Amino acid sequence: MNEKLAADTTMGAVTLFVADLDAMIRFYRDGVALDLLAQEGDTAYLGRGAKTLVMLKHSPALKHAAPHQAGLFHTAILFDTEAALAASVYSTAQQYPGQFTGSADHLVSRAFYFDDPEGNGVELYWDRDRTEWSWAHGQVEMDTLFLDPNAYLREHLTEATVAAPNVGDATVGHVHLSVGDLESAREFYVNQLGFDTTNDFRGAALFVSAGGYHHHMAMNIWNSRGAGRRQPTLGLGEVDIVVPTLDEVGTLTERMRHYGVDARDDGRSVTFDDPWANQVRVTVAA
Repeated sequence: MNEKLAADTTMGAVTLFVADLDAMIRFYRDGVALDLLAQEGDTAYLGRGAKTLVMLKHSPALKHAAPHQAGLFHTAILFDTEAALAASVYSTAQQYPGQFTGSADHLVSRAFYFDDPEGNGVELYWDRDRTEWSWAHGQVEMDTLFLDPNAYLREHLTEATVAAPNVGDATVGHVHLSVGDLESAREFYVNQLGFDTTNDFRGAALFVSAGGYHHHMAMNIWNSRGAGRRQPTLGLGEVDIVVPTLDEVGTLTERMRHYGVDARDDGRSVTFDDPWANQVRVTVAA
């Protein structure tokens, strides 16, 4: 049985359960500069081109998660150019100045961090070329170095992108989760699901990927050490992983069931819960 995800695995949309759908649409559309692709009843789809990156589901009956609960740490939106990243960062900071939480040069990428109006973390980032990444003993070198946001904007922002910030392509580059412990995260996401470990960061965060990317997913215990299974709350609804073929879905379904994981297969995708009841769906590339 193949124990690894396909090398060209990517991340799909992140689903969020939200209390105020209109306010959340405004943040991701007018701030982050995603396009509102469709709105069907209580669900809004935002992305670029025809690609949904964030799905918002109006769920007013749910309450906010308790502090230190497992769940979403951030959704990381990857831009294809630094100009496109700068445009989104500037737009978000202008529209939502109180939501900026930091910026960093991670060696493999440059990143800017915000919280959306309901407290979900959002990373906006751009990758350096893979030829510039440094690997040692099977792990990619990453760090958190100072990155001056104002200097970055002065260098990469243009009048044209200020006027029309939804430029270029964007995808969900990675999804970062808060979990209760890294041993269970490694067992589930590496040994069972089939990602490779790319960085074990100071014993407090685990970075994993397919195909040699720096990370498609990450799990940390910075705020959630010891957390148990989640109860239904606002925030993370589902993480989508996209594999290249239907055969990959079938293989993964068999593998997860082999490990005793409840894998719910609808013929086109398979859905399962990680040890903290974060819902993960694996589907086929369109």
